[in-house]
Amino acid sequence: MSDDLPHPPWQMDWTAAALKEFQSMPADGRQLVMAARAELITVEDPYFRGIDADASLPHWITIRPPASTRPAGPHVADLAGGRGWLVFTFIRRHAEPQIVVTDAFWA
Repeated sequence: MSDDLPHPPWQMDWTAAALKEFQSMPADGRQLVMAARAELITVEDPYFRGIDADASLPHWITIRPPASTRPAGPHVADLAGGRGWLVFTFIRRHAEPQIVVTDAFWA
């Protein structure tokens, strides 16, 4: 990777609705979401493309596009076997790439 190209850690922003959902989660949900955030902002590709797509992730998180017809669109980070999730988009801007969380849920 060239030094002039953006690389992790990525910036992460939240829509107002997703942030409100996150803030209303119980402590165990917020803790898991923050651990998932740490994974997403430090990995080379937040969409984890490839054959062993989730091989480098902890066992409690999987990443998938919600629709196979939009592999570069929003993705879902399933947490704790579906107990919660984050919906996010990785915006690959050259100057400031960032992850935008648009939905957060914890059951």
